Amino acid sequence: MPGRTPVTGTGGTLAGTGTGGANLADILERVLDKGVVIAGDIRVDLLDIELLTIRLRLVVASVDKAKEMGIDWWESDPALSSGARRGELGAENARLRARVAELEQRQEDTR
Repeated sequence: MPGRTPVTGTGGTLAGTGTGGANLADILERVLDKGVVIAGDIRVDLLDIELLTIRLRLVVASVDKAKEMGIDWWESDPALSSGARRGELGAENARLRARVAELEQRQEDTR
């Protein structure tokens, strides 16, 4: 096809991008470097009665850029961070040990 650059195996361009435009890697690098915020609201009304409101906020950025913006929730989420999971397990272990000690003390007191 005229005006299209074929896909190549090493470092080539994507089909359909042409030779003059920015390639996908450049665009992705810019987006991750600067960050993009997409915001939107979805509202469902029936006879002027609000039934449902969904507020969407999407931030696309690199981890470094997100940390720079103060976004680091994944570091404390046990599902995403092994460090957070260890901390959560340690706290649960301490609670269980305290509970066992309390129950053992009660048993000793009743004898």
